Amino acid sequence: MNISERVNNMQASPIRRLIPYAEKAKKRGIKVLHLNIGQPDIKTPQIYFDYIKNYSHNIDSYSHSAGIVELREKFCEFYNYYDVNLSSDEIVITQGGSEAIIMSLSVIADPGDEVLVVEPFYANYKGFAGMVNVNLVPVSTTPEAGYKMPEIIDFENKITEKTRAILFSNPCNPTGAVYSKNEIERILKLAKKYNLWIICDEVYREFVFDNLEPFSILSFGDYSDRIIMIDSISKRYSACGARVGLLATKNKDFHREVIKIAQARLSPSTLPQIGTIGLLSLGREYINNIKKEYQYRRDIVYEELNKVDGLYFKKPKGAFYVSVLLPVDDSEKFVKWLLTDFNVNGYTTMVAPLSGFYVAKDSGKREVRVAYVLDDEKIKLASSILAKGLIEYDKLTKEEKLINV
Repeated sequence: MNISERVNNMQASPIRRLIPYAEKAKKRGIKVLHLNIGQPDIKTPQIYFDYIKNYSHNIDSYSHSAGIVELREKFCEFYNYYDVNLSSDEIVITQGGSEAIIMSLSVIADPGDEVLVVEPFYANYKGFAGMVNVNLVPVSTTPEAGYKMPEIIDFENKITEKTRAILFSNPCNPTGAVYSKNEIERILKLAKKYNLWIICDEVYREFVFDNLEPFSILSFGDYSDRIIMIDSISKRYSACGARVGLLATKNKDFHREVIKIAQARLSPSTLPQIGTIGLLSLGREYINNIKKEYQYRRDIVYEELNKVDGLYFKKPKGAFYVSVLLPVDDSEKFVKWLLTDFNVNGYTTMVAPLSGFYVAKDSGKREVRVAYVLDDEKIKLASSILAKGLIEYDKLTKEEKLINV
């Protein structure tokens, strides 16, 4: 039977593809500290469940294809805080931010078209692009520069007649870099010059540290006709399983076309939308407290990793990730080894190899992403295991090299 080239060319999730190794470790009785995936351990607010429990309808019916109107109106109120004036018919509720990106790429690009992406990037962008036969063209950042936004000339050097958009997340998953308003405006000017779309993933918008203030790309009103903003409740409210995301745009042509896709898949799930209406009533105090918690964890993971010899990284300014350059030849082999051959008193650590967060296969081979989504004691334990693992792994690799001489 035939298998499509589309899926043959898609990569397995570099975040999830090593899960079988973790599952085998657990079957052997090893406790795995998961710093590999952006699944917070913070409790989902009870109001989410209460709103669903109190839903009075006796049929779990389809919602509007663009999402429940009351929910879209609630999001409009939410974005007012960021000087973004949206109406409910400029928002489409999606099954997580993932579906929002897939829909966006489907509308703005044909098979074979190109989208510039700031790399390293959220690994699933690669999968989304593969699903719609769009080619990602990387504009690279480096650990040495703190993964800062590339210069405009770096983007211009990659623009061709097939380029349709620029895609990035701010704050950045996986690096924790935060792009300033000046940097964003330069990208918007570039997009206007070359008539490109901007897809800005703002799932981690509120998680910016060290007195930085969050903002939305949609606050740049002069460029709103080419902006597609992506958002999700997954991280902000620790509700990854709800799969409630959205895309927002001022461009009426784009909105009209994306609604066709929304209608084709009928509607987003109804009950999680109901629960999200409750979450959006929590206000700024809840969000500020969560932000403080992640800054606290960021400070701990930064302090703990600084104790580990041979690591190279800079203090992240946002999201809840830090990308680290390891003193190993192949980070994926090292991560597998931590799960198959190493533990400290029955515990081991799992992080995400960063090679899958790049377009080129050989890029990011020595880097990993650490997600500080566990409490402070678990972060400290996981970091100490990582340090001991690196020492032991270095001994083993040196011994192997001697044997092979």
